[in-house]
Amino acid sequence: MDRIDVEIVRLPGSEGLPLPRRMSSGAAGLDLPAAVPASVTIAPGSIELIPTGFAIAVPAGYEAQVRSRSGMALKHGVFVLNSPGTIDSDYRGEVGVILANLGREAFTIARGDRVAQLVVARVASVSWVEGEALVSTGRDSGGFGHTGGHGGAGS
Repeated sequence: MDRIDVEIVRLPGSEGLPLPRRMSSGAAGLDLPAAVPASVTIAPGSIELIPTGFAIAVPAGYEAQVRSRSGMALKHGVFVLNSPGTIDSDYRGEVGVILANLGREAFTIARGDRVAQLVVARVASVSWVEGEALVSTGRDSGGFGHTGGHGGAGS
């Protein structure tokens, strides 16, 4: 696993909260805590912006991706709406988590709850090479389910 230094600043309202951290040695994501002053309830079908209480300086050539926690998504239908949300290397504001509730019940977030994961990843610089046609593949333009259904004969 590559190791890079990322500057982090605690913002007012983050007192007593842990910094983002991995919850196991093999985890790719660092869990993000909710820096809400009081519990926030997300009604079914609603969207809320949850503050984390910190700002980061992602190094040039990298991005930070805010991703859903799988347990919240599976058990409660609560997920990061724009997943993965990208934090660019030139952004210096507070890291926020846009959560949506597609579950059937309201979901309450308390101060310090782990609400998302943060993954820092390299990004490539792209130079477009314009041409008249692309090299053909067996797939070509097939997409959006072109290989069939999700199981069973003839699907």
